Amino acid sequence: MLIRWLLAAVHLLAFGFALASVLARARALRRLDAAESIQANELRLRDVFRSDAVWGITAIVLIVTGVTRAFGGFEKGAAYYLHEPLFHLKMTTLVVILLIEVSPMLALIRWRVALAQGGPIDLTRARRFAWMSDLEAGLVMVMVFAASGMARGVWAS
Repeated sequence: MLIRWLLAAVHLLAFGFALASVLARARALRRLDAAESIQANELRLRDVFRSDAVWGITAIVLIVTGVTRAFGGFEKGAAYYLHEPLFHLKMTTLVVILLIEVSPMLALIRWRVALAQGGPIDLTRARRFAWMSDLEAGLVMVMVFAASGMARGVWAS
């Protein structure tokens, strides 16, 4: 019983941290100025990298706690979740978030490496990555609504 409670609490807290960090990343990306030098953007880039790291960590926590809860024998069991329409919505939303995240993730890895090596960084896509982060934040909220609907038996089959 205690482990179920702790897994649920960590899972729910991770949603809050995920939403805050992806919105912080969007805000930090919008502050970057492609017309300025890397030195002028360095502190802003550090904000982007910090919020991106928190977003990545919380995504891992969400996936690990979610899989553990759904398929680790701690909750209602795989049969329940696999027949639950809102679970399918939640998992589809997760896949969409992961697909959207590929481009920003790869670019931010390149930016980190370039900054560490003192090389050039192409910031022209920062605004697009900010918009993608906002979209991901909206999808995180969809996941929260799906999860709370599952907990309340909404659309249960």
